[in-house]
Amino acid sequence: MAVTDGESPLLGEITCGTLLQKLQEIWDEVGENDEERDKLLLQIEQECLNVYKKKVEQAAKSRAELLQTLSDANTELSSLTMSLGEKSSVGIPDKSSGTIKEQLAAIAPALEQLWQQKEERVREFSDVQSQIQKICGEIAGGLSNEVPIVDESDLSLKKLDDFQSQLQELQKEKSDRLHKVLEFVSTVHDLCAVLGLDFLSTVTEVHPSLDEETGVQSKSISNETLSRLAKTVLTLKDDKKQRLQKLQELATQLIDLWNLMDTPDEERELFDHVTCNISASVDEVTLPGALTRDLIEQAEVEVDRLDQLKASRMKEIAFKKQSELEEIYARAHVEINPESARERIMSLIDSGNVEPTELLADMDSQIAKAKEEAFSRKDILDRVEKWMSACEEESWLEDYNRDQNRYSASRGAHLNLKRAEKARILVSKIPAMVDTLVAKTRAWEEEHSMSFAYDGVPLLAMLDEYGMLRQEREEEKRRLREQKKVQEQPHIEQDSAFSTRPSPARPVSAKKPVGPRANNGGANGTPNRRLSLNPNQNGSRSIAKEVGRRETLNRPAAPTNYVAISKEEAASAPVSGVADHQVPASP
Repeated sequence: MAVTDGESPLLGEITCGTLLQKLQEIWDEVGENDEERDKLLLQIEQECLNVYKKKVEQAAKSRAELLQTLSDANTELSSLTMSLGEKSSVGIPDKSSGTIKEQLAAIAPALEQLWQQKEERVREFSDVQSQIQKICGEIAGGLSNEVPIVDESDLSLKKLDDFQSQLQELQKEKSDRLHKVLEFVSTVHDLCAVLGLDFLSTVTEVHPSLDEETGVQSKSISNETLSRLAKTVLTLKDDKKQRLQKLQELATQLIDLWNLMDTPDEERELFDHVTCNISASVDEVTLPGALTRDLIEQAEVEVDRLDQLKASRMKEIAFKKQSELEEIYARAHVEINPESARERIMSLIDSGNVEPTELLADMDSQIAKAKEEAFSRKDILDRVEKWMSACEEESWLEDYNRDQNRYSASRGAHLNLKRAEKARILVSKIPAMVDTLVAKTRAWEEEHSMSFAYDGVPLLAMLDEYGMLRQEREEEKRRLREQKKVQEQPHIEQDSAFSTRPSPARPVSAKKPVGPRANNGGANGTPNRRLSLNPNQNGSRSIAKEVGRRETLNRPAAPTNYVAISKEEAASAPVSGVADHQVPASP
């Protein structure tokens, strides 16, 4: 029972008092003296003190650690706030009171949010800087695999905006460079198509990424690539210009040779692809294959073939040009010696002392000079034609006036009458024509310091002869009129003696319509166009006079019973008198 009672306190709440009481009971039961008891109690007290001391030290260390943690948290909070450049939307506590754990508990959420913002901001900086580094590498011509280093000391939005602005500028520059690259590649493609070159090999020589299989964003945009593309385009353009000049020269030679040898259109059409660009500019030639080397070589071969053919047909070509020259001089009424010219051409070709091209060039020069001379003579020749036409009308009018049946009611008489009216007006202008022609001819001779010849005859001499013949005809007609008056006088006196009424004269000859005259050498009485001073026409001033006298003798004589002319003849006498002053052109 005693043991049970002694142990019962152990079964309850154990405290220092109960333990000390239990220890007293044990000492009493054992019989421990007071000295031992005091010594043991002192030892127990010292051990309890050490335990408390140890616990206090641990508590103090824990408090120091918490203070350091709070200080580090405050420092990190300040650093993050400064790095991010703003207090952002995170609620930063402003509490310096309370326990340490309370302060730490207040800082921890804000610190956690700032850490998340920093990590997100670092990712944004890294992404922007990576893109900047990539574009800079593309522009510089070298790609770098290094990860860009983010300066975490400054992660402010202002700096991020600066990087983004830099990135936008670089992206715009990249877009512009890519546009230039694509333009250059397109130009190279078009030029290669025109020149017949391999586009793929040409463009990949500049950079392998410029082929058609590579994506647009993957094409090189470096300074070196742009420079090489520009040089390639310039080289191709120069090549295109040279080839076009060469092809145009060949096309010109082909056309000249074709024209010389009268090449048919069927053969010319075979080279339409060569001659179609003869006057085109460099930018106008865009047809694929228009300037290939094979095309130029084909044209060169054809030119060489035609040159050889031209050498074999040199005489024919030269005589063709000589005929052209003679035709020009014939139209200009310039007399030349074609036989000697053709003999000279034959001798030059047979001797081989002159190149065919030089001979043709000389003949082309002669043709050009002949055209210039013909052009300078054109105005005078036109006036000579008008004058000769007027002389033909003058000759016809004189024949018409000599026809005694011109006023009869024969068929076509009214047409001849109208023509006569127009002829009289034209004939009245002949003196003015002659004066103007003389003035023009003298001015031409002064300007060119040579005589103006018409079919080998000096034109001024022809005009002078015409004036002399005209004067002689005037005198002849005046003499005939006086002779007619003398012949008419006896008839007038006889009619007066018998007091008979005069009657109109009747023609002796039969009715004779105005028509062609055989002795004038042309249809409708038109004389040959050469005047009398031309020796080739066998005419001279004396022959013209003799022809005039014969025509006078062949005129019908007045009838024996002629007293007075009819009213119609009287009315036409003044005009006929004007016509009598004219002299027909000698055949």
